[in-house]
Amino acid sequence: MSFSDSKKVIRIITGIRNRDSCREHFRTLKILPLRSQYILSLLLFVTDNKDLFQRNFEVHQINTRNKSSLHQSPTKLSVYQRGAYCTGIRVFNSLPPQIKEVSHKRQQFKCILKEFLYTHSFYTLDEYFNCKTTNDI
Repeated sequence: MSFSDSKKVIRIITGIRNRDSCREHFRTLKILPLRSQYILSLLLFVTDNKDLFQRNFEVHQINTRNKSSLHQSPTKLSVYQRGAYCTGIRVFNSLPPQIKEVSHKRQQFKCILKEFLYTHSFYTLDEYFNCKTTNDI
């Protein structure tokens, strides 16, 4: 099902017109838009496969505020940059700190993450990366 198909279904369920926004209806119906589902899947992949990723403090001994973030190796290959591994690191590092803190508890992490994604109903990854609200969980 494509994103426009899911919007079409939301419009049928709620009875709204084609020009009306579906964003609020995604929130109230607790349905994740396609990009939010992608973010959820990526983050669950990252947390389920933590052994594939390194933290910044494992790579260098400098005490920075991002020491517990996942280390992203510099690369110029766009295929790698757009892949699940690299995108997963970027998405995880952009999570609000209070969600990252519970990433080792899968069920709790999944519940909090879903609530965060329901609240924001991201249509694009750019919306997610530009989201500056860290207390809206």
